[in-house]
Amino acid sequence: MPENTRLAEILARNEQELLTDWLREQAASGGRTLRVLGESSAREQSRRLLSAIRGAVARGDVASMDGDAWREVRDVLNEVSREGATSGLSPSETATFVLSVKRPLFAALRKAAGNDANALADETWTATLLVDQLALYTTEVFQKAREEIIQRQQSEMLELSTPVVKLWEGILALPLIGTLDSRRTQIVMESMLERIVETGAEIAIIDITGVPTVDTLVAQHLIKTVTAARLMGTECIISGIRPQIAQTIVHLGVDLQGVTTKATLADAFQLALARGGSPLARPATPPRG
Repeated sequence: MPENTRLAEILARNEQELLTDWLREQAASGGRTLRVLGESSAREQSRRLLSAIRGAVARGDVASMDGDAWREVRDVLNEVSREGATSGLSPSETATFVLSVKRPLFAALRKAAGNDANALADETWTATLLVDQLALYTTEVFQKAREEIIQRQQSEMLELSTPVVKLWEGILALPLIGTLDSRRTQIVMESMLERIVETGAEIAIIDITGVPTVDTLVAQHLIKTVTAARLMGTECIISGIRPQIAQTIVHLGVDLQGVTTKATLADAFQLALARGGSPLARPATPPRG
């Protein structure tokens, strides 16, 4: 009889006992996984996983979890791994959920094999392959889930770091702090365009006082943002052009022709008020003579 068929029969005969011993092993392994996932949730997931494994072992190849027979097993492991990643468990703690089934499973194999050492060796090897595959899959899903969480948190932080502020009726300001890259520029552009649509702003000030350096890539990102705003019918003013940044832009040969620039946010705001026809705009100072 093939090893996986014998293993399926052993799982079927000892399923309830395996579940009880497995939960006991989970608690003995430190208990944090049980506390985080919740005892009732862990019990239900363990029960579902044992049932799914029994059916998959009878129908599929133990050395691979890619087939349709293992779909339900993968679904349960996905839930466990993603819940563990979201709840702050480590990869090893999440994998322990699966690995802790080894002792109860091997005990059941010894009981079924009796004095047949060869059968015990074969079945133990098959069970080891199975549990290792489950643990590896759990770890892979956990890492992917953790990466998704980190990327989502980074996106949320980037959105928080690029606020679009309404300074005056028809005037928006986008103060930038830190380094600009392609991903952040995309968020900046989307945030500004959304606010332009919401407010109907005619002028948007992009202040780069807090941007430490301006290289060719940063300048290109700024130009793309200005161009996108123009397509929405909004004029852009770039402020915060310090002397050293101005020299860098000239040295790099970046073409800012057609883009209005000002040294400070205050100067840009004053210009925006003037162009908007606000009575608060300062009149031009007459030349001395």
